[in-house]
This record gives sequence, C-alpha cells and structure tokens, in this order.
Amino acid sequence: MKLKWISTKEQEVWKDNKIESVKAWKDTLELTGEKQQRIDGFGGCFNELGWIALSKIDKKEKEKVISELFNTETGCKFNFCRTPIGANDYAAEWYSYNENDGDYAMEKFSIERDRSYLIPYIKEAQRFQPDLKLFASPWSPPTWMKFPKAYNNGTLRMEKEILESYALYFKKYVEAYKEEGININQVHIQNEPFADQKFPSCLWTGEQYRVFIRDYIGPLFEREGLDTEIWFGTLNGPMPMSFTLAGIKLQSYAEFVDRVLFDEDARKYIKGVGYQWAGQHVIQRTHESFPELKLMQTENECGDGTNTWEYARYIFGLIRHYFNNGVNAYVYWNMVLEPKGTSTWGWNQNSLITINPETKEVIYNPEFYVMKHFSHFVKPGAVKLGAKGHWTGSSLVFENPDGEIVIIVSNDMNMERNFTFKGKDKEFSITLKPNSFNTIVVE
Repeated sequence: MKLKWISTKEQEVWKDNKIESVKAWKDTLELTGEKQQRIDGFGGCFNELGWIALSKIDKKEKEKVISELFNTETGCKFNFCRTPIGANDYAAEWYSYNENDGDYAMEKFSIERDRSYLIPYIKEAQRFQPDLKLFASPWSPPTWMKFPKAYNNGTLRMEKEILESYALYFKKYVEAYKEEGININQVHIQNEPFADQKFPSCLWTGEQYRVFIRDYIGPLFEREGLDTEIWFGTLNGPMPMSFTLAGIKLQSYAEFVDRVLFDEDARKYIKGVGYQWAGQHVIQRTHESFPELKLMQTENECGDGTNTWEYARYIFGLIRHYFNNGVNAYVYWNMVLEPKGTSTWGWNQNSLITINPETKEVIYNPEFYVMKHFSHFVKPGAVKLGAKGHWTGSSLVFENPDGEIVIIVSNDMNMERNFTFKGKDKEFSITLKPNSFNTIVVE
C-alpha cells in the first residue's frame, strides 16, 4: 500500500507529510462498499473583474496564476467552469449581446465585448486545461425583453415573439463562442431566478421555466442539432415553503421545481439541475426524486471579501453537503479579484486568489487550498464512495478511474486527533494536525 498525505493549516499550506504509523483508533472512517455518483469535476467562474485584476500584473506572474488554477500536473486542475451570458454582478458594467429594441431575428447580436475580457481569460485557461468544460447562464435577458425594461429586477415578457427571440439569443451565443474555439457544454436558463436585486437579475416562476424550456429553447436546440445541454438552473432556492419575506413572495418547491420536472415534455430536454446558495436546502429532494438527472453546485457561497480561515472551514462543510446530496461537480465563484473583492454594484466577496494592483502582490487565500485539496486529486470520472464511522461527518471519499482512493478530511478541533481508515483491504492510521485540511491518496 502506497500513501500520499498533503495537509494545510492556516500558517502551513500544502505540506507533503511523511506517513508514520500510529496506534489504530476506534474513531474510524470505513468504506461501506457503496458506489455513488460519478464526478465530472471542479472549477470557478470566468468574470470580467477577474481578468481585469490579472491584467495588472506582468505576463510571467499572470501565467503562474493561471497555471495554479488550471495546470493538469501541478495546479488545481480545474476542468469544469462557468461563464456568464452577458453581464453579471462581477462585470465591469451592464451589457447584453443585443440591446437593440425589437431585433427579434437577432441580426445585431454580438459578443464583441467578450473578446476583450472573458474570451482571453478562457483561452488562457485552455492552454493549461485543453479538456476544459464550460456552462453558461445569463443574469438578465436584454432589457427590451423584460418588464419593466431594466437590467435589474423585472421578469421576462411571456410573449411568443419574445420567447422565440430569447431562445435564438441562446443559440447565437453558443454558435458565436464555438467560432472562437470555445465549446459551451451547457446553458442554464437563468442565474438565481429568486434574486430581485440591484445587479443584473431577472425573476422567473416555475411556469415560465416550464414553458420556455418545453416550447422554445428545447425544440430549437433539438431542431438545430446543437450538442449543448439545457439545464434547469442556476437555482438559488426555492425555500422549503411558500411565504412572504420582506415583501417578496417565495415559492414552494412543488410550485417551482416540480412544476417543471413533472412535465415530461419539458423534462425530456433537461439534462440536469444546478443549485446554489439557498438551493442547498432543497437539493436533497431533487436528488431523491429524480436520480436520473445530474446535479451541480453552480456558485460557491462567497463571503465578504476578508478571505478568512474560518470561512474556508465553512466552505469545506458546504462542499461535503453538496456531494452528499448527489452533485457531480462543484464550482467556485470568483477565482481572482483585487483586495476586498468589490463588485461593480457595491459589495465585497471572497476569491481564491487576490491580486493587489498597487504592490503586484499575489495572495493565495485559504479557500484556494480547500478547493485544491479536492480538485487536484479527484479526477474526472471518479466516483464517490459510501463511508461510515465517527469521521464520516468531517470527510469525503472518492475512487479515481485508475483505482486510487482519495480521502479528504478536516480536523476542525484545536488539538491533534488520530484518524483511522479502513476499506478495500487497506487500513492505516495517522495523526491529523489541529485545524487542518487533509487529503490522503491510497494506491
């Protein structure tokens, strides 16, 4: 048996540890023999402000940052990432690909702006990760397709010519990116359909999703022979019950998710469901009811820009939650930002990497290492393994296609603790350092 053990503490990151035999402990993690979902990968989101931050350091340092995220030998090995369709809350400003009122035929559709920000960012990643998979979602349709006519708030106008045109908008986007050498593997219909916000946003009901997927974008993609998957996402909810909060009517799970997925004519076009934020409260219901559909965590909860060790510990638990509820992929939010991670619309968020434009300092934040503890070792095509024992609540186990067993375990206590693993005729015990993230690979 060959073991490799990497640990990260707040002041001691990514340490390659020597395996020393310790006394076996009764508090174990033991494999059950159950094989669960297949893992498609890990990644982050390509956002304009990230590319702007990267553009403020020299070419050599920028290449190192991109390598740390995407290099398939030494980096995070990100292979499954997100990109926005038009402006999101980490764009430099609002834009869509067609702000020409009444252009139902999309004759003036253009991705020209993306050639300055998103496309170069993605292409740099592709240099290190040629098998990069992408999913894309809009934060808002073009303003003239909405009521009221604004990039924030409002909702899509449910008129036949608008719905046909908006489906065409998605098709044009997929085709335009393909011409740039970038394949969009999935489109998710709307980012956070429950978010009535000042940043680019658009409210959707379950009925709107059902009609748009069933009668417009689904048939169009099928008719045109597009191989881009349609996903029911990215859902920031719904909350577990229907009630009014701060004047906003929140929908029930049945009226939103079941409204779409119980329509067989809509469901036949849907390959998966993407959840984020409050979606963590209902993903279990979808996993139990529709095990044939893939699931994804589409946007890591993103803190307040302080990038603390304590928040990284919370994120470890969030990753556990989503994988234990069936997701096939886990996607971080901003990979790179300037200090404080300030959005164009006025708030701060965490990032994996911080770049100071004045000092040119590049800081790899705690959540960078949390993600790397998973993404560097768990390969596409791995399967999640069932486990039991007292360490189950602090760990996840995967089996790679080559048979490697990957154990990721967190010791959240301010003391050393013995960890014993049992499974597949392999058993070992090690002493985990206080307040540490650990990955052990068993060959």
